[in-house]
Amino acid sequence: MKFIKNHLMFILPLVAILLGIEFYLVFDRTTDSYEKGLKEGYTMLVVTKKPAEISELKQLNPHVNSMEKIKRKNIVAEIAKDVNKGTQSEILAALPYFYNVGLDTYIDTAGLEKIKEDLEKDKNIKKVETFGNSYSSAYRLFSFIKFTLKLFIVFMGIVSLFLIIKQMEIWKYAHKERMQVMEIFGAPLMLRSGVLFKVAIVDAFAATVLTSAFFLYIKFIWAANSGIEIMMEKQEELFRLSDIAILLGAALLIVIIAVYSVVFSSKGVQE
Repeated sequence: MKFIKNHLMFILPLVAILLGIEFYLVFDRTTDSYEKGLKEGYTMLVVTKKPAEISELKQLNPHVNSMEKIKRKNIVAEIAKDVNKGTQSEILAALPYFYNVGLDTYIDTAGLEKIKEDLEKDKNIKKVETFGNSYSSAYRLFSFIKFTLKLFIVFMGIVSLFLIIKQMEIWKYAHKERMQVMEIFGAPLMLRSGVLFKVAIVDAFAATVLTSAFFLYIKFIWAANSGIEIMMEKQEELFRLSDIAILLGAALLIVIIAVYSVVFSSKGVQE
């Protein structure tokens, strides 16, 4: 029972770190598609004196990705319903040209203002409307959620790492007699610590298996029956086979850091 308890005291904090890493990977993948949707759904309004080409706008700022001309006849039809055709033609001739301009990426509000400034330097461009208030609100909320998640994962990771190192110290003292005998016979420090590496690596594999099993359950059972639209649509993003390699690599790195920190905290095992 004590053996199982000692291993759980090591595995559980490691699982907590791996859960944080995997949650971030899932969040990053799902938000990538969300960012893509925001990027594709966002356009700024550009008003020009004469007809413009997308190549001209791209020269002003490389983030310009697409341009769609707004038909002026539709605008005239809306604002001059009760006006005769001759007057409508005069209004149409006097109107500037309107374009919906899309960007190649989802950028921050400062970048959006920079695009506006670059475009307005062209004498042919009369006005650029970025709809900054709605864009800024969505961007700030999105950025805040990402920052909060990162901060939480880092904090949880630091606390869990300290718990892992503490448990490693307990293991060091549990095996101190064996390590002392090896020291007497002149075994180098890293060889004496081999038992710690062995136990830590086994638990790293165990933590990876538990974390992977948890997310496989979420992907194939919980998400499929959750009734939550975004979970069902993004089911493939909830876990990938490549994540196993990432989790295992992270687990091994963490346990190696923990063992080294304990091994080099003292020159030898003290009585």
